[in-house]
Amino acid sequence: MANTLVLLDTSILIDYFRKKDKAKTRLYELSDLYDGFVISAITEFEIYSGAKNEQLLFWKQLLNEIPVIPIDSMVVETAVRLNNQLKASRKQIAIADLFIASTAIYLTIPCASLNHKHFGRLNDLELI
Repeated sequence: MANTLVLLDTSILIDYFRKKDKAKTRLYELSDLYDGFVISAITEFEIYSGAKNEQLLFWKQLLNEIPVIPIDSMVVETAVRLNNQLKASRKQIAIADLFIASTAIYLTIPCASLNHKHFGRLNDLELI
C-alpha cells in the first residue's frame, strides 16, 4: 500500500449508508486497499445536517470510528488558492467540496469520492 490513509468524501459514506449489500460499496472496496480513513469536518457537518432522527445512531456509530480533520488556517489557505484557480477557469465547485478537497491536498493524502465531475477539476488532488 503506497498510501495508508484516505480522506473520504461525503458521497462515499452516503453510498455505504444507502446500499443494503455493504460489500458492493466503494467504502468496502477501499477498506481492502487502505489502512485507514479520515473525513473533513465538512463531511461530518453534511452527514449530520442531512440525517433523519432514525438514522443518527447509524451515523454516530460509523463516524465514531473515523477521525475528523478540522478546518484550520492551512486548509483555508489551500481552499483560497484552489478557488482562485477554479474561478480563473470558470470551473468553480461547491464550497463544501472545495474544503473537503483542500483538506486532502493539504494533508497530501488521496481523496475518495463518487463525485468525479467536481473533484476531477482539481489537478492537485489525488482522486480515487
